[in-house]
Amino acid sequence: MPATYVIGDIHGALKALKQLLERIGPEKDDRFIFLGDYVDGWSESAELIHFLMELSSQYTCIFVKGNHDAWCEMWLAGEQPVASWLQHGGRATVASYHKLSDKDKLHHLAFFNRMLNYYEENDRLFIHAGYASMHGPAYERFEAMCYWDRTLWELALAMDKRLKKDSRCYPKRLLLYNEIYIGHTPTLNYDEELPMNRVNVFNIDTGAAFTGKLSAMNIDTKEVWQSDPAYLLYPNEKGRNP
Repeated sequence: MPATYVIGDIHGALKALKQLLERIGPEKDDRFIFLGDYVDGWSESAELIHFLMELSSQYTCIFVKGNHDAWCEMWLAGEQPVASWLQHGGRATVASYHKLSDKDKLHHLAFFNRMLNYYEENDRLFIHAGYASMHGPAYERFEAMCYWDRTLWELALAMDKRLKKDSRCYPKRLLLYNEIYIGHTPTLNYDEELPMNRVNVFNIDTGAAFTGKLSAMNIDTKEVWQSDPAYLLYPNEKGRNP
């Protein structure tokens, strides 16, 4: 049976993604769902986007957009770079794009334009950050909530395990899906090197932009694969580390 792998935040670490895919050893009918933040951090953001475009011609790939991708998309569309973007990895992305022609940049912009704010299937949600609406991401007033929200993950972390789903106090946001897959908040923040699961929320961002590894999870078996720590693959770079 074909497998579906969900992959966390990459942040320009093309070497880590290639290593991860080698360790997974996917079959031709397997699928990949990427949770966003492809750029900003390590030096190969533009190269990574090109690789993902090529990968999608070989496998079924679903690309969810992250907040860093939204920043990069605006810049590629001709807007002035946001100062906070440049401070949080954007400078490395801009440098990587200096190597590309204007035509290639347009192809990349079209790729960013096609990314999804979230993806739903079989009672599962795949989203970069989260959502605040009790009715789900489709009811968010601002689409940027899908890129930035941390309250969903904080809610899952704070949940009392003794609380049953039929309780009036059970959060309605967590009842909308059987499983929710997110990135955005590195598990390193909680001294965890592996993806974390709280209630029905799975956080796949294991901090590849910093000192962590890039992670993938089989959504059916919950088996996890990881690259080496990305900083070891880019020994002369800082990534998003201070």
